[in-house]
Amino acid sequence: MIVNEEFLSKLRRAFSLNLYEVKLWTALLSRGVSTAGELSDIADVPRSRTYDVLESLERKGFVIVKPEKPIKYMAISPEEVLDRVKRRLHEETEDKSKRLERLKQSDILKELAVLYKQGIEPMQPTDFSGALKGRHNLYDHLALLTKEAEESISIMTTEDGINRKVRSLKPLLEKAKKRGVKIRIAAPVNDKTKDVIKKLKGTADIKNIKNVDGRFCIVDGKQLVFMLLDDKEVHPSYDLGMWVNTPFYAGAMQSMFDNVWKGK
Repeated sequence: MIVNEEFLSKLRRAFSLNLYEVKLWTALLSRGVSTAGELSDIADVPRSRTYDVLESLERKGFVIVKPEKPIKYMAISPEEVLDRVKRRLHEETEDKSKRLERLKQSDILKELAVLYKQGIEPMQPTDFSGALKGRHNLYDHLALLTKEAEESISIMTTEDGINRKVRSLKPLLEKAKKRGVKIRIAAPVNDKTKDVIKKLKGTADIKNIKNVDGRFCIVDGKQLVFMLLDDKEVHPSYDLGMWVNTPFYAGAMQSMFDNVWKGK
């Protein structure tokens, strides 16, 4: 049985399996019931690894072991496997969430906070900067800065960027607004963005920009996150940004933002 490499790659991402697991699973699906030796030959997986991998698939709920001689493995329908994976993922997520919630009240978190404070105190201003690789990391840091904002948040973004920020940051922006933080967002206002911009009514002031390309966020005139690449041309995994905590540079960018806001 020959399975397209791209298809195997999609299965690995979708079900969080390794290469040997997807090879043996698809081989078993094509047979229904089979021995480890047969599956090893079909999937081109070393026999020395086949039993371990099939045992792993059994624990994950992908196959059933038939207690025969020789031992045989039976495939489970993909629909049932999907339901099992979803259910287990939900259970694992709930369990981890509960453990992390308990951690908030534990001495462990207090000790970690002390370590962090000790590490931060001797740091120099130049230490408060870093590269942010991948859009998830970029938005995680934007979320952190939004939580810390005390006075102002100034954002310049793109057509796609305003949509992403409403999806990811809207609840945090609303909380910041309630704290008295002034929020301004400069972004294209057009047919593609007008609906999502309506969701920010009462939370942020919006300025329509047409001929300015920029992706950055300034918080309290002190901290700045700026993206280095065009979001239309880069895959989210390869998006890249920089974070700096320096009033000098952030203040200069704030002045530029203010000039754009005033239409100068």
